[in-house]
This record gives sequence, C-alpha cells and structure tokens, in this order.
Amino acid sequence: MRTEAATLPGRPEHPNEDWAATTLPASGSGGTVVVLDGVTPPAGDDGCVHDVPWFTARLGGALTELSASRRDMTLDGILAEAIRRTADAHRDSCDLSHVRTPQATVAMARWDAAAVEYLVLSDAVLLLAAPDGSVRAVLDDRLDRIPDTVRRSLEATDRLRNREGGFFTAAADPDVARRAVTGTAPRGAVRALAALTDGAARWVELFGQGDWADCMGVLGEEGAHRLLTRVRSLETEGGAAGRTLRRKRHDDATAVYAVL
Repeated sequence: MRTEAATLPGRPEHPNEDWAATTLPASGSGGTVVVLDGVTPPAGDDGCVHDVPWFTARLGGALTELSASRRDMTLDGILAEAIRRTADAHRDSCDLSHVRTPQATVAMARWDAAAVEYLVLSDAVLLLAAPDGSVRAVLDDRLDRIPDTVRRSLEATDRLRNREGGFFTAAADPDVARRAVTGTAPRGAVRALAALTDGAARWVELFGQGDWADCMGVLGEEGAHRLLTRVRSLETEGGAAGRTLRRKRHDDATAVYAVL
C-alpha cells in the first residue's frame, strides 16, 4: 500500500477543521482511510464548550482505532460507536441536543485481501479507481438536493439538519450512522482510492475542471498537495463560481490518496 495525504486551511488565522488518518495493520495486509470535515458553525451559541477541531480529533481518533482493530464490526457500526464515545466525552459539559452541536462529514474506507468497504456521510467524497482506469464516486447527495434558497437561510438549514427529508452529519446521535452511504467492492476491482473533503472536491463540483476520473488522474500523477493548490488558485481567480465564493472563498481542503 502507498498513501499520500495533504491538507490546507481555508484561512491561515482560523484552525483547520478537517481531519485525516491512514493505518496499516500489523499483519501488513489491508489498511484504512478516515477523512472528516468539521462543520463550521455560524457565529453564536452552539451549546458546546469545545471547538470543532476538538470534536473532529476525538471522532477521527475513535474511527481510526475502531476501523483498524475491530474487523468484526461494520463501518456503520464503527461510526455509531465512535459518535457514542465522542458524545460521552463531553455529555456532562455541553448541550448535545443543540442543533449546531459540533459535527462533521465523514468518508471512510477499509480493505483487506478480499474486499474494500466504504462509507460516506454528507458532502465528503470517496473515489474508487478500477484496474481499467474507470472511477466510481461514492456520494451522499442529500445536501445537494436542498435548494440554494433554503441553504442561504441558517434557520431553514437548521430545520433540515439531521432530520428526515434533510441531510445528516456525524454529531451526537449514534443512530445517524445508519443513514450513511455504505457498500463493499471486491478487492480486485479497486486499484486505488481517494477520500476528499468538499474543499478539495471543489475542483470537480464547483469549478468543473474535469470529472472524477480526471481528479484521480491529478492525484495519481501530481499528488494530493497539487490538487489542493490547484483549487486554491481557482478560488483566488473566482471566475464563474464567484457568487458562491463570496460566501466562503476558501474552504479547508483535504485529500488522501491510496494505491492498494
């Protein structure tokens, strides 16, 4: 296995709220990738004394430990347990019922000699490249289905957050794990994979510089850091995406690329 990871903060003066990890089992066979994108809350109370990086580090650490050590658990079961552990770590000090309690999007993969398991929750992206060069994108598109007119309102978005008919993120309720997009592919059908936060996925989704196969090509030929610097250049230029970028010109961006 060969892996490469890169991350860039959206703003130098603001903590990077993304989180990423890769593991290689002691047996040397297989591996795991975990990528989280912390959800930046709007100004105001979120009921928690902890910041988003604290939350993503706690949740990401639990996901990494469990996905590497508990082969008997499914990825959605691992996500549920990791959410439960993280909630227990601040249940006594924070209001976990608050709609904006710290939360994150999730992309995970785990593989061995037989299969590749995957999980995506919210707008993170997981890419699976086949030996013939074709690329499959594993997406949770529920957030994309919400009209922009609704998403521009914080109150309207909050009414859809972690609710039926809306979208789901990893927050304080372990039950959200069963809402994740999950699946399994034969190990021989996956040559490489990539996990991206939405800040990195902008290269395709916002700026339209290519499709997901082109994105995997950049990762494989130029590296994860180069994909992120390409995104930063496009954000600075603005172009056709300028209206969207006025709301959030630069976003935390993380990419992990693994050749299996």
